[in-house]
Amino acid sequence: MSERKIIRTADVMKKNFDVVDGMMTVQEALKKMKHVDTKCLIVNKRHENDEYGIVLISDIAKEVLARDKAPERVNVYEVMSKPVIAVDPNMDIRYCARLFEKFGLSRAPVIDNGKVIGIISFTDMVLLGMLENS
Repeated sequence: MSERKIIRTADVMKKNFDVVDGMMTVQEALKKMKHVDTKCLIVNKRHENDEYGIVLISDIAKEVLARDKAPERVNVYEVMSKPVIAVDPNMDIRYCARLFEKFGLSRAPVIDNGKVIGIISFTDMVLLGMLENS
């Protein structure tokens, strides 16, 4: 029986992502978004003792679009989730998938030494982790 290769979150995460300020309007944040494939925005810490936040595109659809709110009048902090549930870059993707399932996540930041270094999603784990490494 061969030993299964461990695939880490850092091996399959997206390294390009967008960071915004919580005080920006949703419209400003969306205009700043360059990495649409992550389907989220990381909300930067306001100070050293603060925590990161996250806004999913689906959050904007539910909280702004579906409620017919003007994106130029809604601030990012009003629709973000904070603090984020983050994963370690060395976590086995099997455990990451279990964490996502347990807490109802679809994506999460990968944080190393207090800094966001990437974004991981179920899609990354399945398509990059399972397919490319089989």
